[in-house]
Amino acid sequence: MEAVLQEAASVTLDTNGASAYANLNPTEEDTVVPLVNQTEDAGFSMLPSTEPVDMQFENIVFTATTGLFKKEKKEILHKINGRFPQGQLIAIMGPSGAGKSTLLDVLSGYRITGIEGTVYTNGTPRDLNAFRKLSCYITQDDRLQPLLTVKENMKVAADLKLGTDVTQKEKDAIIGEILKTLGLDKAVNTRAARLSGGQKKRLSIALELVNNPQVMFLDEPTTGLDSSSCSQCVKLLQFLAHQGRTIVCTIHQPSASLFQLFDQVYVLAAGKCLYQGSTDNLVPFLEDVDCPCPMYHNPADYAIELACGEYGEDKIDRMVKATDNGKTISWLKNFDVLPTQKALKDKYRKAARKTDQSESLHATSASHQLKILLKRDFLKSRRDSTLTYMRIGVNAITGLMLGTLYWQAGVDGSKVIDNYNLLFSILMHHMMSTMMLTILTFPNEMSILTKEHFNRWYSLKMYYTSVTLVDIPISIFCCIVFTVIIYTMTAQPPDMERFGMFSAISILVVFVAQSFGLMIGAVFNVVNGTFLGPTLSVPMMMFAGFGVSLKDLPPYLYWGSYISYLRYGLEGIVGAIYGMERPTLDCPGEKYCHYKYPTKFLKDIDIKGDQFTNDIISLLIILFFLRIVAYVLLRWKLVAVR
Repeated sequence: MEAVLQEAASVTLDTNGASAYANLNPTEEDTVVPLVNQTEDAGFSMLPSTEPVDMQFENIVFTATTGLFKKEKKEILHKINGRFPQGQLIAIMGPSGAGKSTLLDVLSGYRITGIEGTVYTNGTPRDLNAFRKLSCYITQDDRLQPLLTVKENMKVAADLKLGTDVTQKEKDAIIGEILKTLGLDKAVNTRAARLSGGQKKRLSIALELVNNPQVMFLDEPTTGLDSSSCSQCVKLLQFLAHQGRTIVCTIHQPSASLFQLFDQVYVLAAGKCLYQGSTDNLVPFLEDVDCPCPMYHNPADYAIELACGEYGEDKIDRMVKATDNGKTISWLKNFDVLPTQKALKDKYRKAARKTDQSESLHATSASHQLKILLKRDFLKSRRDSTLTYMRIGVNAITGLMLGTLYWQAGVDGSKVIDNYNLLFSILMHHMMSTMMLTILTFPNEMSILTKEHFNRWYSLKMYYTSVTLVDIPISIFCCIVFTVIIYTMTAQPPDMERFGMFSAISILVVFVAQSFGLMIGAVFNVVNGTFLGPTLSVPMMMFAGFGVSLKDLPPYLYWGSYISYLRYGLEGIVGAIYGMERPTLDCPGEKYCHYKYPTKFLKDIDIKGDQFTNDIISLLIILFFLRIVAYVLLRWKLVAVR
């Protein structure tokens, strides 16, 4: 039985270099018969056709800037060169810190600052916008929408990455072909979160294959996979490369069998090129530079050992000199028939055209992107137990607890101070629950956004608009559920106008707190955000006028009350309950009731009961400002830090 499985999982190469890839892995869930056997005409017949891309780079230097205040510069890549022909699977190898991921980022266009040198595509200096339309970047971690099934993820990718002129029937055919070829057709209805490691990696590749990119960059595609899944993943990449794509990936230390699956290897050490050529020529190259590979030793392991300096720095220098820091291409497979830059430029003259600045990087219009993103986000909201169902439950339970604790306090003149404490507690609940939920969940969404935005799925404006619009219904619903429970149980004034004012202030505070959390979540990770969120909220509470009234604030601190959204929330919510000339309160069982007159209470806490309109306007201004700042921070995080 084992022999049968091994035979079924083998790869056979045809005369054109295409591979018949079988991906049988009985241990992965939902996978019985993965990749279909390919014929001599193996390929994706339904994918849009594009021209192949031959890459070359010269004198690439990357300088990183470190330090927060005292800026220090460190050169990571040192004038390296290389040639990555189309139709090959290329591995960038080297020890930790050699510059593998940095080189991949530079070649893919993910890094755009601190770079010197030239990258050529088909013999012409690369136009980054045009190149991004031909390429994709697949990150080391599988950044998938966990709540969507395999088919749903693929449908979103197809709707965003294929033009609207492609019919739904054609999109379904493309999706079906990709999933069948990559062995995911048995898991189409499985959510991404429930896929095995190998399936997640294949789905990440499948999502980017939708628009048939001719250059694919993968950062450590075998990370976290067992040996069987690693082999399947690399065989899949080999199959895709032999169809004419240029596939470049970083890999740390492959096994001997895995190493042989690559067509070309590019070895780095301390930002310099030690070897560039075919895997078959690595051993002859090492003998040629008087660093012979020991018998029965994995050539990949030996190359890494040399790059680490285990056999002396002189051998590293000798290898760098022998390759001329990547300029030498004589060790490439069939190097003598590789076309020159001029020949490539003449052949692919059309592909080398400059992209019009007004031409969009995205395949679909902004309105279409928004429609697809809204559909996806509403589906996620319906399935999300934390952002939706737990959120509703927490609001209902908290409302019941506070309602029980402050039972009938709203109509009792002897419990005005207690009711005032309740009103501030309501604002604290709206602020902390909404803000912290955003801080804790958005960084995970941020990683997916980074990948999808770089790979041109959609514009940031449409993503941000979708995130804003989708959360409005659930936020309002949760707020209304909480407000109805707390308002009725604590016997606040049975007046629809006052209830409407109370609800409006509560909803605006929720939206402002959410925007505040979005600002923090967009920039910081979960750990730092969890610390910063409550810390930065303390001044908001201090300047709200609760505990220390606004009239008691020293002049040099009074400015803080104008930027505290809790100040306007408290003023508006207290005005809704005790303002508008509310009549005298009953004091059951009490001979003296200090705050039976609401006007006296408002005077003592230094809150005016007729500022509702001003409070609404102030909260709207703060909301608009924070939303703009959050968008700017998002754009900075996605673009400027590159």
